[in-house]
Amino acid sequence: MKQYIPTHDIVLITLDTLRYDVAVAEWTNGGTPNLRALLPDGWQERHSPGSFTYAAHQAMFAGFMPTPATPGPHGRLFAARFAGSETTTEQTFTFDAPEIVTGLAQVGYRTICIGGVGFFNRQTALSCVLPDLFQESYWEPGLGVTEPRSTEFQVALAVERLQAIPAEQRIFLFINISALHQPNCHYLAGAKGDTLASHAAALRYVDSQLPALFAALRRRNPSFLMLCSDHGTAYGEDGFSGHRLAHPTVWTVPYADCCLEEAHASA
Repeated sequence: MKQYIPTHDIVLITLDTLRYDVAVAEWTNGGTPNLRALLPDGWQERHSPGSFTYAAHQAMFAGFMPTPATPGPHGRLFAARFAGSETTTEQTFTFDAPEIVTGLAQVGYRTICIGGVGFFNRQTALSCVLPDLFQESYWEPGLGVTEPRSTEFQVALAVERLQAIPAEQRIFLFINISALHQPNCHYLAGAKGDTLASHAAALRYVDSQLPALFAALRRRNPSFLMLCSDHGTAYGEDGFSGHRLAHPTVWTVPYADCCLEEAHASA
């Protein structure tokens, strides 16, 4: 991570509730062409640090991103400085702060949160905890789980902020994509309730909205981009439904990272 700081914008997109098996299936069958173009090697199978949004994001912001689903130890991209860490390497970006948002702000980054699910809506004391870490945080009902066009509106807001901030100012942009979280039945014609099929349809919708964001990032600066799910969710497997429970459909998540170079640099 040290090779990207402070020369690159840093972007973290959490596709809230996205299941690993659905992400892989849609990448394979062509349902997510924009993500496939961005990630030619596909998704990595990883284990989430938490089984629901709040727990997973608290861990990820502390530097504990989803862990590769293979025996470790695995070096981390980010880490708070503490003695005895076995996953902090020479390439890890370490910081003297409790989480990466403050750590990046300490080295000059402008930190921006575009919220999605309820833990980012600032309507309760609990739902202020995560967005309050950032210098800028945004949420409104149009960005939330009940709005069928939520990703469109989240991307439009992100593009607006990317264009408004001078390129000389490096940013840490975080977006919590809400569309995959229940309810997602509105993405599948005729659906009476949320299913694995409507979950996949929601991912296809999200994919269709992402190109404008990727283009805006490329116009601005080179960026280091991380995309992942915070947790999955169960649709009746072994009798389980939802998340905040210990089932492989919840703990197994997709992860990918890549560099987006400036548009003129690749022209």
